[in-house]
Amino acid sequence: MMLVDSHCHLDFPDFAGEHAALIARAAAMGVSKILTICTTLEKFKVVHRLTQYGPIYMALGVHPHEAAAHGLRDPKALVDLAGSPKVVGIGETGFDFFYDKSPRLRQEESFRVHCDACRQTGLPLIVHTREAEAETVRILHSEMAQGLFTGEIHCFTGSAYLRDACLEMGLYISASGITTFKKSEELRAVFKGVPLDRLLVETDAPYLAPTPYRGKRNEPAYTHYTAKAMAQLFEISLEEMAAQTTANFHRLFSKVPQ
Repeated sequence: MMLVDSHCHLDFPDFAGEHAALIARAAAMGVSKILTICTTLEKFKVVHRLTQYGPIYMALGVHPHEAAAHGLRDPKALVDLAGSPKVVGIGETGFDFFYDKSPRLRQEESFRVHCDACRQTGLPLIVHTREAEAETVRILHSEMAQGLFTGEIHCFTGSAYLRDACLEMGLYISASGITTFKKSEELRAVFKGVPLDRLLVETDAPYLAPTPYRGKRNEPAYTHYTAKAMAQLFEISLEEMAAQTTANFHRLFSKVPQ
């Protein structure tokens, strides 16, 4: 069985000094590849060094929380750094209107720059969206009208409206540990409408540990529990879910060697 943790943050201080052990624990749970996310360009060198541990790849972008201080107005830096073999995606970018840590206009400007970088590089976009469904769909429609690109909604917690709009645009939908929580019945119902060939699994570690580790630090090995919950939802075996989501990951992040 082979799983991929399609979104985590291995550079965060929660994991300091234990990356080799993290990789070993992940491998023991069938997690064969990990995509770690760089949330500002200033962190590029630190995150890139983590990819030396083996089956670790990275995406490069500016998180919407960081748009005020680090938001981009030009895609050149993203495009230039994307030449590294280990950089396989652009983002995460998008909107976060729940915390509103950056002005919304700066979030939008940075979001559009990331879309431009995807068009130029051919790499997929990783979208963060919280309390901003209509605005997210508006930007994606607007940017795709200028040239199509691929991508995903990571840690999806949205409505059927957002699901359907994103699927229509060819995007993938990623399930996090939130889908395993007891009170997530409504979210699981939305996921039930995601075609199996558009589904990804992730941890968003160190956040959002799935049941049975809810409330504790998350890590890539726990991708297993989210995949298990998705397998139960879709009434297939864990092995089938692992094979499907891994194939989906490689189709989307086609720069990652199989």
